[in-house]
Amino acid sequence: MDETVNLFLLIKSAEEKTTRNGKPYLAFTFQDTSGEMSANFWDASEEDVERYRPGTVVKLTGKREEYKGSPQLRINQIRPAQDGEPSNPELYVERAPIKKEKMIEQFNKAIFDITNANMNRIVRFIMNKYQKDFFQSPAAKTNHHAFLGGLAFHTISMLDIARSISDQYPFLDKSLLFSGLILHDVGKVIELSGPTATEYTLEGKLIGHIVIIHEEISKACQQLKIEEANEDVVLLKHMVLSHHGELEYGSPVRPQVPEAEALHYIDQIDARMNMLQAAMRKTEKGSFSERLWAMENRSFYKPNFTEK
Repeated sequence: MDETVNLFLLIKSAEEKTTRNGKPYLAFTFQDTSGEMSANFWDASEEDVERYRPGTVVKLTGKREEYKGSPQLRINQIRPAQDGEPSNPELYVERAPIKKEKMIEQFNKAIFDITNANMNRIVRFIMNKYQKDFFQSPAAKTNHHAFLGGLAFHTISMLDIARSISDQYPFLDKSLLFSGLILHDVGKVIELSGPTATEYTLEGKLIGHIVIIHEEISKACQQLKIEEANEDVVLLKHMVLSHHGELEYGSPVRPQVPEAEALHYIDQIDARMNMLQAAMRKTEKGSFSERLWAMENRSFYKPNFTEK
């Protein structure tokens, strides 16, 4: 059933497109703290393209409806937010469910558990260098942990999983696993523009976060006067280079030590569970979620007996 809406939203993305008849329109993705919603703005003029850029807060009236199994908005009226209205984009950005101070505390605990001296020094150096951006940045433009503080929250969640796995499999080296895990996505503070209307930066598009963090490890070694040819440094670089698991997913090498294999699957588990959690929140009991492109375009069923 269609639902009438009258609310302020942040434009997360605005893509210029044309209909089959050659008429221009804007494909919007809006967001607020409850999530995202797509909408099309038909017959968009050049002035509309300039007016409705990502990062702009708008007042929108319309209807919430469903298209091909996915929710979207039908726009009746739209205008930029005015003075005296809630026009600060940060008001509409979803945030990590854990406070920054608590996450810092958990990171410090994990770093304390890195007993390898070279790895500990490298991790501390890089984290001190990027701490402010790291605790603000999303973990992705879309899909998983795409919110303010999402990168740190994703990493904290992975550390929790890693502790359990390393207890189950004590042959895994905690220093190597924790160091690679903490650093594996730090390059995203450079790859992504930030939590508001997130886009890929030029370096993000042309280099990518995997190569960026590999370079940061080299820079840290130079500053700390650590020999890059040391086995522990080479292994740490391998951890971040291989964490996507497959060459076709952007890793220049596949995991070739047990800790790298564990890191890859820990990353997959946490990212996929976060996507599923977000999808289930928007799904009624006894029905299927919208299709999740990042999970092979599958829909997932929410049972009636579930308590949440």
